[in-house]
Amino acid sequence: MANAAIQLNTEPYDAAIARPMGRNSAGEGFLRGFLKYADVDRFHLWNVHDQDRGELDALLERLGPPSRPVEWLGRGDRHRLAEAGALYIPTPELRQEAWARRASGGTAYSLTGVTHTIAETYILDEISGLLLAPLEPWDALICTSEPGRKAVETLLDGVADYLQVRFGASRIPPAQLVTIPLGVHADDFRLDPDARRRWREQLGIPQDAPVALHLGRFSVGTKMHPGPMGLALQDASRKLGQQVYWIMFGGARRPEEEAAFQAAAAAFCEDVQIRRVDDTSAAVRDEIVSAADVFLSLSDNIQETFGLTPLEAMAAGLPCVVSDWDGYRDTVRHGVDGFRIRTLTPRPGLGSDLAYAYAHRLTNYETYAGSAALFTAVDVGDAAEALATLFADPDLRRRMGEAGRARARQVFDWRVIIPQYQALWAELERRRKAAPEQPPLDNPFRLDPFRMFAAYPTGPLTGAELVALARPFAPGEAAEIIGRPSVWNLAARLPELDEVEFLLAALTAGPCPVALLLEGFPPERRPFVERGILWLAKFGVLRLRDISARS
Repeated sequence: MANAAIQLNTEPYDAAIARPMGRNSAGEGFLRGFLKYADVDRFHLWNVHDQDRGELDALLERLGPPSRPVEWLGRGDRHRLAEAGALYIPTPELRQEAWARRASGGTAYSLTGVTHTIAETYILDEISGLLLAPLEPWDALICTSEPGRKAVETLLDGVADYLQVRFGASRIPPAQLVTIPLGVHADDFRLDPDARRRWREQLGIPQDAPVALHLGRFSVGTKMHPGPMGLALQDASRKLGQQVYWIMFGGARRPEEEAAFQAAAAAFCEDVQIRRVDDTSAAVRDEIVSAADVFLSLSDNIQETFGLTPLEAMAAGLPCVVSDWDGYRDTVRHGVDGFRIRTLTPRPGLGSDLAYAYAHRLTNYETYAGSAALFTAVDVGDAAEALATLFADPDLRRRMGEAGRARARQVFDWRVIIPQYQALWAELERRRKAAPEQPPLDNPFRLDPFRMFAAYPTGPLTGAELVALARPFAPGEAAEIIGRPSVWNLAARLPELDEVEFLLAALTAGPCPVALLLEGFPPERRPFVERGILWLAKFGVLRLRDISARS
């Protein structure tokens, strides 16, 4: 099956870091699944940030280790991506790589990226810019849910409309969007009676008490407001005439975020017993689901695009009560795996003031997302009814839990999702190989500095310029000059030392025009030597004079 090089550094794929985000968990799940289930003969890993190999090897060892050979690509090995046929980028940031590929032709390999949160400014700009980047039909942006895909389509439609109105653009190639969900390693999750008993004892929860579990990051502004969950649990407790417990497992990026979330939760459920789990390790996460009867997550925030935690609960066999919101709609089947609770937002057009403030930096991302979420109404009454129904009916909990568990394994296990990626790469490869070759194209947003700033100097070096040694040099003297820290710059891609020595030897016979000097070098090296002549003249090794200026 088709392969892809994985753009690799630890941050997007490591859920073991302190206070991981959902995208870290999703990235780790993907990489672990790719190493385990990809039908490939070798893995191509692109160390694009020149990260310490020991750190990358440790990550692979923890997640894998790889059972097949690994081809490591260094930062400067972009040309080797063609060996894999495609590049996987763990974000939607395809623009830069599309231009980098186009510099040497656009058919060498395919590009695929993936969405996570799509409401942050830099991600909005990245996605919007796809319509101006040289993306091709053999490239794709993978959206993790259908609602997320529709949001991206709406954004791109708005940009396309602008280009049509502003520039009269009649042909705007669309960015190819493909929906492939995130996955779980379903075997990591299960309901364990011993863990249930142990955790209930540790948290001071009676063995027969109704318990809801909430997993996730704690943030009122950029995750979800806990108020509707608290109200629903409070109402369910009254319906049952019984004490209800609420286990919270997760963390926050900042202590004040966590404190605000806990305070907001407690403010809406004075009769509900809240239990906070301090140890947020993966081992505890895998166990704590056993302590609950129901999984509860009433997401209301545009930050969310998929939502892994309901899927993890389903994999364990917990019935779910979730909001009918974004990717939750793709995973939890209402009345089968649990209940989806209706959500309502203002009609389109009533948030222009929020968008204006966000666009002009009058508010930050957290304030923007949190403000929009305040206007997402979740039907608290329906949520309370769903919770009370599940708490009161063990057989219903069992049936819904088993249905969710089967669905997680049949539809959302990474062993099922990874082949979907490979099928996509195979289709993109078919299109790419059927396309005509494309000539190299410079990035118009990042022009050659000697083209953009051509009006700055007196003029450019021409083939007619006469080159001469500035003075006689003792053996090794010129090498010492060009090797000085302020003169030598590896990033400038200067001539090699042997090329400099060849130039100096050629000029010992006397001055020579630039064009004639360059004939002594291979064609592929001539551009570097040509501009290197100016570098050597800059530091007093060579002298330049236009032949036309001679008397």
